[in-house]
Amino acid sequence: MAPKRASSSKRKAISDSEDEDTSLTKTSSSKKAKISPPSTSDNVVSSSGQPTNKVLPVHISFPERQQGTVRLATFNVCGLAASQKKGLSFYIAAEDPDILVLTETKVNNEPVDLALKNRFPHCYWAIAEKKGYSGTAILSKHEPISVDRTLPGHPNPASVKGRIITLEFENHYVIGTYVPNAGAELKNLDGKIEWNIHFTKYIRDLDKIKPVIWTGDLNVAPTEIDLCNAKKNWNKTPGYTEAETTAYRNILNPPESEPETEAPRFVDIWRNLHPDDKHFTYFSYRFNCRQKGIGWRLDMFVLSERIIDRVKMCEIRSEIYGASDHCPLTMEIEGPL
Repeated sequence: MAPKRASSSKRKAISDSEDEDTSLTKTSSSKKAKISPPSTSDNVVSSSGQPTNKVLPVHISFPERQQGTVRLATFNVCGLAASQKKGLSFYIAAEDPDILVLTETKVNNEPVDLALKNRFPHCYWAIAEKKGYSGTAILSKHEPISVDRTLPGHPNPASVKGRIITLEFENHYVIGTYVPNAGAELKNLDGKIEWNIHFTKYIRDLDKIKPVIWTGDLNVAPTEIDLCNAKKNWNKTPGYTEAETTAYRNILNPPESEPETEAPRFVDIWRNLHPDDKHFTYFSYRFNCRQKGIGWRLDMFVLSERIIDRVKMCEIRSEIYGASDHCPLTMEIEGPL
């Protein structure tokens, strides 16, 4: 979900500086989607090297996963029902992940979808109390040991509903989150700070037991290369404030001043593999942001440091735009879960 400014219902990045230098070195295409675009006019890339198509490609295919790996994907669908009408199932069939994390599902009840159920026998939904709001799901081919939809210690459990699911497997925890947005004019920043405090403790506690794979829409652009027009958005737009970026950075690399000296380290794996790329996972439907390449990187895979050597690839599926205002992110890691 994008940051919100003023009274807009969706976050928009400040876009009046379209000439910002977003050049970068393009990543290897070995794991990119093979697509047939709807028209030649859509077969264009922005200055950052990402496609500018506004509808889902007609034909989608991906390279087969590397032998011995598990494929995970995360996708903010901006409303499951709407996304399904725009071709979500074609992406899922092509990606065929072992685990799929969906965020911003906006469902009011657990969907009865036989196609999803046949592909993913183990489906877990976190549904918000407010109708048509937030929502997170983890769809899995592998049966977990346990399922948890809470954020321990958070003083307002109702605000957590629909935003987090944790699956425990034999060798890992998988956490799917749709992290709260700081809101228009940062009116919900205090709530976001509260979430970050309790989530930081939670992920560290889990890591003491077994390694963690955390993914979803994290609703933060960690650094200035993770969004367009960073200076103009700094401390003005939700997702790119000092409080939010510091909280995220402290999860990855705990400050030495913290009393918990043995706090684990985590790694933003896409950024680790693409240190200089200015690629994004969210492009607002407004202001022609997709075509202009004006976006934010909000969707991540964050892993316990001790397992990052097992990651074989992590890619933004940049071509997969149109079923949502986000692009999915996928990762392959040596199994088993």
